[in-house]
Amino acid sequence: MGRARYLAISVATTLLRFLPLPCRTGVVRIGNPGRNSPVLLTGNYILTVERVKRALRGLDCYLVVANSRGINVWCASAGGHLTTHSVVSALKTSGIEKLVDHRVVILPQLAATGVEARKVAEKAGWRVVWGPVYAEDIPRFVRNGFRKTPDMRETRFPAAQRLEMAIMWAFPFSAIAALLSLPFSTGATLHLALLIWMLSLLAFLLFPLYSKWLSSRGALPGPLKVLAALWALSLPLVAACEYLVGTPTPGSLARWSAAALAVLSIIVVDLGGSTPTHRSGLHQPLRVVLDPERCRGCGTCVDVCPRNCYELDDRLGKVAMPRAGRCVQCGACIVQCPFDALHFQTPWGEPILPETVRRYKLNMLGKRTVKT
Repeated sequence: MGRARYLAISVATTLLRFLPLPCRTGVVRIGNPGRNSPVLLTGNYILTVERVKRALRGLDCYLVVANSRGINVWCASAGGHLTTHSVVSALKTSGIEKLVDHRVVILPQLAATGVEARKVAEKAGWRVVWGPVYAEDIPRFVRNGFRKTPDMRETRFPAAQRLEMAIMWAFPFSAIAALLSLPFSTGATLHLALLIWMLSLLAFLLFPLYSKWLSSRGALPGPLKVLAALWALSLPLVAACEYLVGTPTPGSLARWSAAALAVLSIIVVDLGGSTPTHRSGLHQPLRVVLDPERCRGCGTCVDVCPRNCYELDDRLGKVAMPRAGRCVQCGACIVQCPFDALHFQTPWGEPILPETVRRYKLNMLGKRTVKT
């Protein structure tokens, strides 16, 4: 029954990934936890909770589910839905304080964009430890004494995730297209739906082959290079669709090729933002600036960066950012730095200071308008 439920939730949340899908908040007991068992916290997006529960099988621990408004941890933290207040409220009202003798809570690393560890300690009396990016690494993290290896800190975009994103795009997009076209032609509706699914799979499954172009510069911007390449690759798919649903003609091939270009344009417009490894193309390009005079080498930025941009020099007691080009502008390092040694800088040199990043969160267009 548990496996069937998990499968049903996985299918539903993959098809409806664009919608908030909340579950009940509160404390979940995993195994047979005691007074000194680890306490973990996550948001109340139902798929996240189910995946964390599955990953924790074999451990004795508590899982606190906080209100993230049914949104996944990274999006909820960046958008001001999983906040310091959410975490403090969950720790104080869930009853977890009566179940354990310690005050250490493991938070998902990706929550560092919106949850301030210092404020949690000040307001709730709990020390925050940043756990791995992926739930599957939690058991190894716990066995390792709550220490992360570099691979536990880094976001990836494997084939399974790319398939999920392709389905997330294809299902609602094809459903909307069907509703708009069905009154005019059943054949065209089937043709369009088939094309949308094929193009979505093409765009995301081939992502590793062209991803480096997204951030490339030159006479032709990176996204346009990607669009041109994907459209060229889609033309055989257009012809295949034509053969599957009818007899192709030069006119129909031209029309469906134009339709493919339109569909791919919608997918590519923010392709980077649909991945955990690239920054959104709709957001203002920002640069993280490190002030070496303020830096004390505490390593917090190393611990929370999801792209492993930083390195700590123990000898000098300073951090460096040798892989700055991988930055996705999540702001976690800025939010968590206890010495305010980091800030954003706009392309025209204007600083966005840490207090601004902490106070205002991102909307869908990358504007900091949501007050925490």
